[in-house]
Amino acid sequence: MRILAVDHGEKRIGTALSDETATIATPLKVVEHVSRAIDAAQVADLALQNNVSLIVVGQSFDDDGNPNPAGRRAGRFADELKNQTNIPIELWDESFSTQDARAARIELGVSRKKRAGHQDVFAAVVILQSYLEARRESK
Repeated sequence: MRILAVDHGEKRIGTALSDETATIATPLKVVEHVSRAIDAAQVADLALQNNVSLIVVGQSFDDDGNPNPAGRRAGRFADELKNQTNIPIELWDESFSTQDARAARIELGVSRKKRAGHQDVFAAVVILQSYLEARRESK
């Protein structure tokens, strides 16, 4: 079962894909933001192209456990995605995924120059890997 993870941002959408065994997350693609409907259509198309059985959309929360503004945008994106595909969609807490992705790349010794730029696809990997690990632990 392949799973697609989405790190929804205002300018870009990072995506990551699991292997067939839903064990390892790998970077897939960055989708440039156009509009919610077009973005959702592009992500739905990626899911179809990669034979995905589940889409996980990262959602961030405030200190009280409520979706923050970015989390609400991700929720609206997930709703639009549901209109564009029959593939099940789950929202997943993605708080700090971008910071975690940046820290992991530093730990791996990626140079500052190569780390510059966008973290979207790596944040999607962090979201997906945390989802996969939580799923394994609950079994």
